[in-house]
Amino acid sequence: MSKISKMFKGSSGSGSKSKHRSRPGPSPQEAIHKLRETEEMLTKKQHYLERKIEEEISIAKKNGTKNKRAALQALKRKKRFEQQLTQIDGTLSTIEFQREALENASTNTEVLKNMGFAAKAIKGVHQNMDLDKIDDLMADITEQQDVAQEISDAISRPFGDQFDEDELLESMKNMGRLPSVPATKLPSTKPSHRATSKKRVEDEADMKTLAAWAS
Repeated sequence: MSKISKMFKGSSGSGSKSKHRSRPGPSPQEAIHKLRETEEMLTKKQHYLERKIEEEISIAKKNGTKNKRAALQALKRKKRFEQQLTQIDGTLSTIEFQREALENASTNTEVLKNMGFAAKAIKGVHQNMDLDKIDDLMADITEQQDVAQEISDAISRPFGDQFDEDELLESMKNMGRLPSVPATKLPSTKPSHRATSKKRVEDEADMKTLAAWAS
């Protein structure tokens, strides 16, 4: 069993026995605030002890040759101040570690709470989704994309490709069915001037029609 599991198991067991007598503990924010206040107090004490140590060193130097007793007393006081300073340094390190652990725990708790909140929101969104409707929607989107692609292809197609090849081949076949010009010279009868002019106009019209089919 992990340390975290043991801690929660122990706290839950003791809490069930004296639930009606226990008082709610401080919030993480309150505990962090108290630890910061303690750090500030000990830091001020550090500065005080450092000044006292400097003073005792000055006294010891001043009386080193004149008054050895006073110099020794100053060095003893300096030693006690240094011991207190060392203790405060260790206490500050412990408090700092505890405060950081509490801040990290508070941050992790807030992160987990927000992640749980987001997970519920995602679950709620997914519950309102119909997979069949999603499939139909995606099919409609794909179909509309295909239609849009066809429209784009039609718009971008060069004008030279607008004629159907099958239609052109059919036109060529129809051209082959035109009546052929006779190879032998027909007996000529001298037409009148009016008939000759009319025949020339009809021939010119036929030639234009042939030229239009051939182009």
